[in-house]
Amino acid sequence: MLVQRFEHVPAAEEMELPGAADLHLVLPVAGRAVMEARSGGRGSRCTWAPGRLEVGIPDRPVLRRYRGDAAMRSVQIHIPRGTVDAVAARLGGRAVDYEAMAASLAAGDPLIEEAVRAVGSLDEAGDLYAESTAAFLTVHLLTRHAGQPDPRPPTREDARVGAAVAVMRDRLADPITLAEIAGEVHLSVYHFVRVFKGSTGMTSYRFLTRLRIEEAKRLLRDTDLAIAQIAVRCGFAGPGALSASFLRHTGARPSVYRDP
Repeated sequence: MLVQRFEHVPAAEEMELPGAADLHLVLPVAGRAVMEARSGGRGSRCTWAPGRLEVGIPDRPVLRRYRGDAAMRSVQIHIPRGTVDAVAARLGGRAVDYEAMAASLAAGDPLIEEAVRAVGSLDEAGDLYAESTAAFLTVHLLTRHAGQPDPRPPTREDARVGAAVAVMRDRLADPITLAEIAGEVHLSVYHFVRVFKGSTGMTSYRFLTRLRIEEAKRLLRDTDLAIAQIAVRCGFAGPGALSASFLRHTGARPSVYRDP
């Protein structure tokens, strides 16, 4: 989960925001403006004001223009798409209706608002805090704002999927095979493939790639490591392989992501 605090310029005529794979929450905390946006061939108009939550539709670029006062600030949270897909799978596997979520959340949600403010006020948090917060926010958003059913109780197979994800995280830098992951959680490859996709909604390879991309994003943000070094740490054959996969998942090259 990525948490950012922004100070915005008071006016913009043509601001292009590329589509991101993540679920993107925006909470204005200071300033007011009339915001005009065009996305997916449709235009919209709303008021930017403290407390008015917004959801960015994944993979959909937006063109914006606005004019506001001189003190516009926001807290923004990116929840990894892998987290959203995994939670949606556990809620029954229905496709997430992001349009409905955005419309519903625009009417307000005090719980989400306070949670975003609280996370945005932290100077530092560990991985466990970040992962737990991302899971909580995702479950609440999907069940209260996207028409998903309440989560079912965890099963023994869910525990094995969780163990498999832990193995993936521990061995991101290794050229680990599907058979090795299945063996670590004491399942046949056939059974593992079925159980993993049934629980997360995606193949283990796709899930592992998302984990590697999330780690690459963290290293690009938080370290000065060269892109070639980051590629090795995240299990890619080299900087070219990292760059190609990063572009597919985020819409940007690693160098652009680091220095936008």
